[in-house]
Amino acid sequence: MRRTRIKICGIREPEHGRIAAEAGADAIGLVFHPASPRHLTVERAREIVEALPPFVLSVALFVDADPAEIRRVLDAVRIDFIQFHGDETPESCEQFRRPYLRAVRMAEGTDLLEWTRRFPGARALLLDAHVPGQPGGTGRTFDWAAIPRGLPVPIVLSGGLDPGNVARAVREVKPWAVDVSSGVESSRGVKDPARIVEFIRSVRVEDGIPPR
Repeated sequence: MRRTRIKICGIREPEHGRIAAEAGADAIGLVFHPASPRHLTVERAREIVEALPPFVLSVALFVDADPAEIRRVLDAVRIDFIQFHGDETPESCEQFRRPYLRAVRMAEGTDLLEWTRRFPGARALLLDAHVPGQPGGTGRTFDWAAIPRGLPVPIVLSGGLDPGNVARAVREVKPWAVDVSSGVESSRGVKDPARIVEFIRSVRVEDGIPPR
């Protein structure tokens, strides 16, 4: 049975991390981009990660961050994956010797095969909507038909997903994983536990897996 992996990004409260994990999330995202309303401190990130049960992954999101800042986070918090969401080069992504996801903002004409060639070390490409001047978390979708079939790396689908459209996204795109942030919020940067649970339930039902 196929199971779509689920990442809940922008977690800022330990309780919300626990709720996501208990509902069946595979990973939670921690945002270390100061311009984001979901930005959190190293101390709070450590509290969130320590509250997670075993086998739930922690993903640290950075946007063109100074390497020293990334290392500071990695030294202080148990981070399983890094998500690079800016204009980072392959060399800058690989210098930390940590598994990483490479975010791609899906502007018109984006060549995902070229991205896979440029970033051979990426464990997956995370596809997000392209909004000029904003690295992500915009709540906007993009044309899923622009994703070619048979890419040689796993795809994490992001951008404008919410409990109401994620089942269709899973059905049409068949991504390895889905990623949500603003789609499970009650206001900008504030997670809604009920929407987190509803989102995860929608994915599991589409997968044919009884929800928890």
